Amino acid sequence: MNSDTETAGFAGGTSGSEPVVLYDEVDTVAFITLNRPERMNTLTESVIAGVADGIDRATASREVRSIVLRGNGPTLTAGYDLNPGGGSGGSAEELYDSWDSPYSAPGPKPREGAWDPVRDWQFMGYNVKRFMKIWECPKPVLGQIHGWAIGGATDMVLCCDLLFMASDAHIGYAPSRIYGTPTTMMWVYRLGLEHAKQFLLSGDAIDAETAHRIGLVAYVHPPDELSDQVAAFARRLAHIPANQLALNKLLVNQAFENMGLRTSQLLGTFFDGVTRHTEEAYRWVEDFDTKGFRQVIAERDAPHGDYGERPR
Repeated sequence: MNSDTETAGFAGGTSGSEPVVLYDEVDTVAFITLNRPERMNTLTESVIAGVADGIDRATASREVRSIVLRGNGPTLTAGYDLNPGGGSGGSAEELYDSWDSPYSAPGPKPREGAWDPVRDWQFMGYNVKRFMKIWECPKPVLGQIHGWAIGGATDMVLCCDLLFMASDAHIGYAPSRIYGTPTTMMWVYRLGLEHAKQFLLSGDAIDAETAHRIGLVAYVHPPDELSDQVAAFARRLAHIPANQLALNKLLVNQAFENMGLRTSQLLGTFFDGVTRHTEEAYRWVEDFDTKGFRQVIAERDAPHGDYGERPR
């Protein structure tokens, strides 16, 4: 076994002088760490590619028996980076035109104001395929949630096998209020009908106590103990044969596949594009230029008193 730590960045992206995703192997555990703390670990093409590459590397490693997905800095991830320049923010088209992905260039450039639904579906579907590497990985993947996991972050982290949450952390799909639907659509399969509707219709932020009560996360720990507790659980899995872990994970996952998971993801990914191209969505994005990105987000959440508008 490898008792040393191996570190590598993925996807060629950097955050300052550091890769945007770090990969470490410590004995039997692979750690995949989002590393854009100055940007709240928001998701970009390089970050998503780095996570997918990390899962592939851990899957291929003979030493690795389990994987931990985590983030550097004050939060796991605040979702997609809708404000990459730090200014007024941008439309979905501007985002995927700027991302280095297989779907950023094919075909003619859409005319001004036009939406190409196939291009949009292919672009977001490519992200879903990479998030689902977590689900499909034969080794257990543990999600370590501290700070916040918001919006598109949940499309990724809910693909993990078990979720561990800091007692002061929050998770939620704020784009339910405008500009999105969950693409991996894990919410309904992890929560069931009533709670899935409760939090997807409202977009409400979910605190750790509630997340544990409704079965969204497996464990809640004090913030200063979270990392050690996740690592200890991951190391314990090394005492179970790898084929047992792989088969039990596949068996559980297959039950949810049979319930229609992939069909829900197809619809969720397509509907996500639809929600970003309604008249309300166009006006919402236009407000980024007139009011500023942060003000628009604040106005979205103020009636609900959560996320950035949560009472201090």
